[in-house]
Amino acid sequence: QVQLVESGGGLVQAGGSLRLSCVASGRTFSVLAMAWFRQAPGKEREFVTGITWSGGSTYYADSVKGRFTISRDNAVNTVYLQMNSLKPEDTAVYYCAADRARRTSVLTRAIGYDYWGQGTQVTVSS
Repeated sequence: QVQLVESGGGLVQAGGSLRLSCVASGRTFSVLAMAWFRQAPGKEREFVTGITWSGGSTYYADSVKGRFTISRDNAVNTVYLQMNSLKPEDTAVYYCAADRARRTSVLTRAIGYDYWGQGTQVTVSS
């Protein structure tokens, strides 16, 4: 089992920045692929970005490309999401997810992830 705990959400004005963190415990973090998803009210959960277990590959949704950056620090079992130039449409609950399969590319479908955090709210005001 893997436990994921997100933090760093909050209220920010449009154009501002936030950094989300997700700490993993219960399994060797370095073998887990990690991703961030988000879900806005009344909408389906959508892929935001992911990073392979090796850290050698990342992938971003078109809506966040150039504004968001995913990174991981295996020494502290943490994956980060740096969000810059935030827009009101980025408002959502952001979820951290872990995939225990050692894929060579990032999985963008939520169904493929084995473990999920409880989510952290990000609200961007206009």
